[in-house]
Amino acid sequence: MRRIISALLISISSTLALAQGAQPLQMAEGAPDRYIVTSGDTLWGIAAKFLKDPYRWGELWKLNADEIKAPQRIYPGQVIVLDKSGPQPRVKLVTLHEERREYIEPLRKGIPSIPPQDIEPFLSEPRVLEATGLDAAPRVVALQGDRVIAGAGDTIYTTQVNAQQRIWQLFRPGEALVDPDTRETLGHEAVFIGTARLTSGGLPSSFLILTSKLEVVRDDRLLAAPRQDVPNYIPRPPAKMIKAKVMSIYGGVSFGGPQSVVVINRGKADGLESGHVLAVDLAGAEITNRYKGDASTYQLPDARNGLLFVFRVFDRVSYALVMNATHPMVVGDTVRTP
Repeated sequence: MRRIISALLISISSTLALAQGAQPLQMAEGAPDRYIVTSGDTLWGIAAKFLKDPYRWGELWKLNADEIKAPQRIYPGQVIVLDKSGPQPRVKLVTLHEERREYIEPLRKGIPSIPPQDIEPFLSEPRVLEATGLDAAPRVVALQGDRVIAGAGDTIYTTQVNAQQRIWQLFRPGEALVDPDTRETLGHEAVFIGTARLTSGGLPSSFLILTSKLEVVRDDRLLAAPRQDVPNYIPRPPAKMIKAKVMSIYGGVSFGGPQSVVVINRGKADGLESGHVLAVDLAGAEITNRYKGDASTYQLPDARNGLLFVFRVFDRVSYALVMNATHPMVVGDTVRTP
């Protein structure tokens, strides 16, 4: 990772402030009057120390919409002070003055919004494509020594590629991402296989496989590796009501919990952005009650199960990190603006 996520002190937009304004901020149980930021902290973790709903952190800072354009950073050693003197609580920063020292590495590095190690691999690996999205990509035509499979350290040969691009990623077509409500196919998730470095251009082109999560075989495809800088995220709820469902849990598992990555059936076209926080509901159970010999069926209401942090958005689907959950999440769970 070239750099960690900048810790942003953000505001809620004026529209969102109106929507949230009727709901007073609820402080977390045992919220401290002051907290000293330490290395390893995240903005989300600090917000959870003060607020019941960490995604409302911007409201606690009382920043206006213009200040989003020039956000501040939080650094280890600074003190976050909770001010309860006004009608609504707010927090402010106080910097501790330390004796000047010389360091080889920069002393002050902003804390990340969420743990970068939980999402960094997903910033470049998952690709959501059209059904034919890999058809035009360079194709593996042969493996070193006429092998059937290849892995890290082996050489592969492909159709001609752009010689200006040195690092590539290997993919093969994956499962369709099907909307659980409409049964419409929203895209196809390309299965990430590994990375390779171009060693010789032309036809065929030669590659050295750098990493491999799966065996490389003939007809696998190559896509140019994107920059892997971790972008800045602004944790906030969407400005409008968004309802979605969990389409899949990354890795093909049946259940998800904190630090799991899920795919939901909403994206840029629906107004989702990186940094949006969504609530996940636990579907109410259908129960049967017998009374005086008669049986009645009742549908219990949905209940809040946890929060998702959206970190990668495509046109019609998005990837989100499960921040907390009281029960395991499953495919089909309802997701909404909190």
